Amino acid sequence: MSLIAKMFGGGKKQAQPTPGEAIQKLRETEEMLEKKSEFLESKVQKELAIAKKNGTKNKRVALQALKRKKRYEKQLTQIDGTLSTIEFQREALENANTNTEVLKTMGYAAKALKAAHQHLDVDQVDDLMADIQEQQDIAQEISDAISKPVGFGEDVDEDDLLAELEELEQEDLDEKLLDINAPTEELPSVPGHKIPAAQAAVADEDDEMKELAAWAS
Repeated sequence: MSLIAKMFGGGKKQAQPTPGEAIQKLRETEEMLEKKSEFLESKVQKELAIAKKNGTKNKRVALQALKRKKRYEKQLTQIDGTLSTIEFQREALENANTNTEVLKTMGYAAKALKAAHQHLDVDQVDDLMADIQEQQDIAQEISDAISKPVGFGEDVDEDDLLAELEELEQEDLDEKLLDINAPTEELPSVPGHKIPAAQAAVADEDDEMKELAAWAS
């Protein structure tokens, strides 16, 4: 068995960690590495200060400080790479955990939807909607019947009424025209007695009729 397998419990059957547990472990490792990185940064600054201080006075001490600084910087580079790997793994686990929870919720909702539709049938729904439409049509017919006026006059043809109205309007117009054309001055009255000339003409006519009758006899 390899050393790595021994370190990670190879050969022993262990329970698989949950995504949440793995994410928590990765976050703890990140925090530890970040603290170590801050410590190494301080060591680098300290060794750099020693090198500057002894650069002209004691070159050996300055060179040893620079060597230690190089080692610390190398460790910092390794830690940065490890942190990047851990961050990537943590984000992948977080995304996988989110997807798992979403799929669980969707599965739960699908089961609920299936249960809700368990006692429903498309044909039954169609029949129900048809019944609803039929009842709505009946209700509309009832409303139309209730709102329709009843009583005298329903059998009267509207065209006949319009024709009668036009006649009344024409009569009224004719009366107005007659009033406009009527003379405004009074005409002289005709005398009640016959004038002499007219009486004489009537007498002559009577004589002629008498003579004609006598000749004919």
